[in-house]
Amino acid sequence: MATVSAAGPALGDDPRRTRARAARRRKYDPRETRAAFAFLTPWIIGFLVFTLGPMIWSLYLSLTRYNLVDSPQFVGLKNYKRMLGEDPRVATALFNTFVYAVLYVPLAIVVALGLAMLLDRVTRGAGFFRTAYYLPVMTPGVAVAVMFSLLLNGNYGLVNRALSVIGIQGPQWLTDPAWIKPSIVLMSLWSLGGAIVIFLAALKNVPRELYEAASIDGASSWRRFRSITLPMISSAVFFQVIVLTIYALQMFDKVFVLFGNPGSQTYAGNSSLFYTLYLFQQAFQKLNMGYASALAWLLFVIVMVITVIQVKVGNRFVYYESERK
Repeated sequence: MATVSAAGPALGDDPRRTRARAARRRKYDPRETRAAFAFLTPWIIGFLVFTLGPMIWSLYLSLTRYNLVDSPQFVGLKNYKRMLGEDPRVATALFNTFVYAVLYVPLAIVVALGLAMLLDRVTRGAGFFRTAYYLPVMTPGVAVAVMFSLLLNGNYGLVNRALSVIGIQGPQWLTDPAWIKPSIVLMSLWSLGGAIVIFLAALKNVPRELYEAASIDGASSWRRFRSITLPMISSAVFFQVIVLTIYALQMFDKVFVLFGNPGSQTYAGNSSLFYTLYLFQQAFQKLNMGYASALAWLLFVIVMVITVIQVKVGNRFVYYESERK
């Protein structure tokens, strides 16, 4: 039987349970609730008007035939049947998007983590280099696409000229179907400042005494990275994998600038048909807004399923700081 002290809870009680009971016994203050809802009201209104409302409307439009001029005509699941079985370009667009994501996400993680580790070693001028690496994030995607369209031009681009100096014949980056997706990956890797900053913050949070102890034990640099750095920043890596995957599956701006007009489609072929580009074509070029809404919901489901899988799998390998306590 637990012994009760006059000054505190029963001996043997879990302090966390004691604090939870004390919190529940705390007097309810309706003024705090009203203040909380007052602060939340702008976000709630914005969410209902600009997020939930358009989502519900697009779900309804996906069940209709709508051309932005006439009233929507309800057609049931015909758009989904066409999308899943009658339109081969949907499968092509999904394939191109998945290939790009598989190429981009691992490379982005490796490049961003490598640059963050270099910045972590910089002492003098660290602020300048952090700013320099983050500035490309501030550049609009359209400007990045235009710049790289000049750099990657197969005939007079700077990249191929540099390769010719060392005796390498550069490819036709933006016209050869085999090089279109790698060229877009290169464009996307230029704007990794956000991931670099997150990785740098995670690296700064790794206890230095762990490295000192490992060095005393004779651990190599690779061993310290594999056994200390990577586990300690695994939560940041996990977060970036999810964010970069969602970004890759929604790639649009660079693809639209380079391959959005009919002339570019003639030489690039189906290799440049990304899913969001095809969705845009159906919605605003062919005015098939109902079919485009169905395409949008398919992308939403795909992103949600992939994210759930990543969370289920990633949680087995992610180390959280709270687990040390």
